[in-house]
Amino acid sequence: MDSDVIIQAEGLHKKFCRSLRGGMFYGLKDVFSGLAGLPDECGTLRKNEFWAVQDVNFQVRRGEAFGIVGINGSGKSTLLRLLAGIFPPDKGKIAVRGRIGALIAVGAGFHPHMSGRENIFLNGTIMGMSRQEIGDKLEDIIRFADIGLFIDSPVASYSSGMRVRLGFSIAIHAPISILLADEILAVGDVFFRKKCFEKILEMKKNGLSILFVSHSNQSLESLCERGTLLHNGSQVFLGDIRTCVKRYMDLIGDENKKKGIEEMEGMPRSNVGVGNVQFSNILVYQEGKDKNNSDVEYGQNILIEFNYRFLKKTSNDYQLRLGFKTHEGQNIQKFYFHESPFLDGYVYQNEKIISLQKEGRCVARILNPKLFPQTLRLDISIKSMRMSVHEGGISNSAVFRIVEPKKEKMYFEYGFGSITEFDYEIQSLE
Repeated sequence: MDSDVIIQAEGLHKKFCRSLRGGMFYGLKDVFSGLAGLPDECGTLRKNEFWAVQDVNFQVRRGEAFGIVGINGSGKSTLLRLLAGIFPPDKGKIAVRGRIGALIAVGAGFHPHMSGRENIFLNGTIMGMSRQEIGDKLEDIIRFADIGLFIDSPVASYSSGMRVRLGFSIAIHAPISILLADEILAVGDVFFRKKCFEKILEMKKNGLSILFVSHSNQSLESLCERGTLLHNGSQVFLGDIRTCVKRYMDLIGDENKKKGIEEMEGMPRSNVGVGNVQFSNILVYQEGKDKNNSDVEYGQNILIEFNYRFLKKTSNDYQLRLGFKTHEGQNIQKFYFHESPFLDGYVYQNEKIISLQKEGRCVARILNPKLFPQTLRLDISIKSMRMSVHEGGISNSAVFRIVEPKKEKMYFEYGFGSITEFDYEIQSLE
């Protein structure tokens, strides 16, 4: 191992059993097999077992911040527990140079009936500090935690934020060379998170190596140089943090898109209105590209195609409504097309006048949209301009995804649905 490498993981595997009883049985079996000198079964999956971490490899150098990224259940926390020595690997090996400080569950080791001051000595000892070391840093720990006179009160009386502050303060004052942090910057108030982040940056400059688990893309890009992406326990990317975050957001987009399609295929779409208008054959795609590919590059025109049919059309004052919303359901843009002007008779600059037949096919063209890369859903409906009742419509009628442009390299703050002004029109109406 290179002298500058402080952590090296090679072929790490860790498995668990889906049932408690099965896990206890396998555990006893493995113990007796070991005592009897029989070969173990660590390298294979038995009934109801699964790989929580499978074939993970990476190196972390001294003074480097390394991000561990993935959706919930991908194996991030299990990997940290392997590195911290809480879990033994079933296969593979871990080489560590230096003392590890783990912020996997901040404050989890506090004794509720002991005071904050007493818990400092208890947790400091658990982290490998001597009583003399704890005493020398006691005032610094108390000052950073900023819990005032409560330091001599039982921890059971602390708020969750006070426990977090005290736990973090103990950990960062321990003489460690490696910090394992699991979502530490996602807890506490904004002022404490700012102070924690500044302290971590200071420690990094002084040679601390950091393995950082977070769902905050901004924190990952601000702190880490490299990272790895896990999915279902497997390592799917290892490299620079910017690319790692992009791959992470692509993975979320793929999962959201897949879930959206499965939801629409597995259950009726959410119909709105009185059912006087029916919609079918709804497509969303990039202009000039395959109609069956619902990925649209950033800034490229979006085409929305659909068939509509009135069961009964009694007037010419209907309004066609199209709406984009995030996968989570937040509305971000609506597009309205009218058959006639509003009651005041004035035609506004951004007003679109169309003529709807009893049935037909419509192609709407969204011009130069500045939608950030993300998964989006389409709502579609028709209502009367004179009444608030929808004649018919479908919520979540289609799922599509905005992706990074292939020919240009652009910076995006992933996960935000902000938009800028863009135009739209009906390209054809039959």
